[in-house]
Amino acid sequence: YYRYGTSITPSVGDIVMVEASHGTDVGAVTLTGELVRVQLTRKNPKTNINTLSRVIRIATQEDVDLWQEVQKKEDETMVKARKAAAELKLDMKISDVEYQGDGTKAIFYFTSESRVDFRELIKKFAGTFKVRVEMKQIGARQEAGRVGGIGSCGRELCCSTWLTDFRSVSTSAARYQQLSLNPQKLAGQCGKLKCCLNYELGSYMDALKNFPKKETKLKTEKGTAVCQKTDIFKKQLWYAYVGEWNNWFLLSVDQANAIINENKSNKLVSSLEEYTTENNAVEESMFENVVGQDSLTRFDKPRKKKNLKRRKAKKHVN
Repeated sequence: YYRYGTSITPSVGDIVMVEASHGTDVGAVTLTGELVRVQLTRKNPKTNINTLSRVIRIATQEDVDLWQEVQKKEDETMVKARKAAAELKLDMKISDVEYQGDGTKAIFYFTSESRVDFRELIKKFAGTFKVRVEMKQIGARQEAGRVGGIGSCGRELCCSTWLTDFRSVSTSAARYQQLSLNPQKLAGQCGKLKCCLNYELGSYMDALKNFPKKETKLKTEKGTAVCQKTDIFKKQLWYAYVGEWNNWFLLSVDQANAIINENKSNKLVSSLEEYTTENNAVEESMFENVVGQDSLTRFDKPRKKKNLKRRKAKKHVN
């Protein structure tokens, strides 16, 4: 977020020069006006607008050329930086390098599992690249966002496009959604649990409010039944008697809750069979299997039928 004075009126898409901690930087305007104030209030209500960095001016062609020139050096700088860190045997991975717009400063982003003493590395970087050096440690999710890539859904990673709020993701999110706890499928390119596991979690939590707990057992005169499977969207549960694990009985959420309420009153229902008779009705199919119903020659031109009457008349004449 930046503020600008009355001397300039930037609009969305403009390339501008802005104040940086040391020197100036280049940026593109993405949002202006009252919407920025609303976003800033939502992110940090206590922010004082007068303390924000300032937009200096609209960037000239020389500024843009210098910016593009230093951007081209970022890949080469990252390779040299990795070699320098390896020579010093530091337990760190330099994942990205970003030059400031005026070329006087470079930010080295790195990931590490432990605390790293990189004072000697900074001296080496400053002597090699002749710029002011800033080291910034980031997490695995931030690294994936900076590097970018394509997710298993076939779309560009959320963290590199629009996602800015990296919330923690736990395996309980996968359990609520009845997903297989397979690390290879649940992990993203950062090696952590996928952020998209949180997207639909609220809907699943709302749907599960009326469901009985899976560990709750149904007590009947025939025996005790244990929950085997749940279908959240159809609001159905499958129960099996203890010792008869191959025979499953389908119950709706209301039927299961009714039996639980009876058990709380120290009453036993006769069996699960009397509740499942209502569910045994054959449901009307929404789709039909049309394999084999259509002829293979349905797109061929129909043959003209021969006139049988003319053929018979010719036989009689002969």
